[in-house]
Amino acid sequence: MVRGRLPARLRELFSGEIRAGLITIVMALIALAWVNSPLAGFYTTFTHWEFGFPELTLSLHEWAADFLLAFFFLVVGIELRHEFTKGSLNSPRKALVPVMAALGGMILPALIFVAFNFGHDTIDAWGIPMATDIAFALAVLALVAPRSKPELRIFLLALAVVDDLGAILVIALFYTPGLNITYLFGAAALLAAFALIQKTTLGNPVLLAAVGLGVWWLVHESGVHATIAGVAIGLLLATDARKGKVSLADRALKAIHPVSAYAAVPLFVLVSSGVSLTVFGARETTSPLFLGIVVGLLVGKPLGIVFFAWIGERFLGGRRDPALRRADLWLIGTISSIGFTVALLINELALGETAFAATGTAAVVVAAVIGSIASFVVARRVNA
Repeated sequence: MVRGRLPARLRELFSGEIRAGLITIVMALIALAWVNSPLAGFYTTFTHWEFGFPELTLSLHEWAADFLLAFFFLVVGIELRHEFTKGSLNSPRKALVPVMAALGGMILPALIFVAFNFGHDTIDAWGIPMATDIAFALAVLALVAPRSKPELRIFLLALAVVDDLGAILVIALFYTPGLNITYLFGAAALLAAFALIQKTTLGNPVLLAAVGLGVWWLVHESGVHATIAGVAIGLLLATDARKGKVSLADRALKAIHPVSAYAAVPLFVLVSSGVSLTVFGARETTSPLFLGIVVGLLVGKPLGIVFFAWIGERFLGGRRDPALRRADLWLIGTISSIGFTVALLINELALGETAFAATGTAAVVVAAVIGSIASFVVARRVNA
């Protein structure tokens, strides 16, 4: 890659993620304004509006969290496979530093949260501050450092994708209340069929989409959070181009990314981030839950990312891109403290309909605001 320039594919992705991040910010502001207006009651009616099919009726909020976010995680799955096969994670030495950074950005925030919430009913929500929002992070990077070097953006993307993989595993392993093995095996069998069909002449987009929907339904019915179906399909999509044609993975990404970026994520944020300002009282903002999320994200993320990246370089033989300075890692760590979309999802899975859910949402929103401001300050210092 020529320094200062991005490959066309990444340039297109970054521009799309930046627009998506800005739309996400607007949706969050609309939700906050809506809930704190005289129309607050209509917001509740809107998010709890139920519709669907005879065997599957969900509220709008549930459709957004279970179905629409599956498109977001499908994009994550495709990007993850691309990074590990053709991108910045395609060799052990290149992958080690961003992977270690992502691990540090998950482990330390979770430990900080546990330290605040040990012995409290909210201890199970430790997964909330582990998350990084890809779209939000890239949008903030574009705003606070519009002329940042391409290596910084690629490192941030790689870290965020690995972070989202970690969030997916956490959701699957720790936030799945019960399993229906029959449906789970059915989903696995249909995934295997999906992998085989795409390599045959039957593998047209219509049939593959139908099989994918079947996988989503089976995963949903199994008790595992249905977004797992999205990342599983994304990881299975073929990346090889046949007879000069674009690969299935790239075709799917081109078709699904706009759905994820401009519909799925914004709608989920709209129905999930509405929180009343009354939750920002002294009792709530000094609670272990609130402090664990905010401190975990704002302090744990940057420290964990920089420290674990150093461990990867110093002791494990990892190689950081020479264009990235240590100060650049601090900027990446600060921007990564914006968990937002995935943090809101884990907040709902961990706290559900409990009295703590609103406090968790408020903490995620506050951390995103402070993280955005801190990113601007750090960017000014890094580029001074």
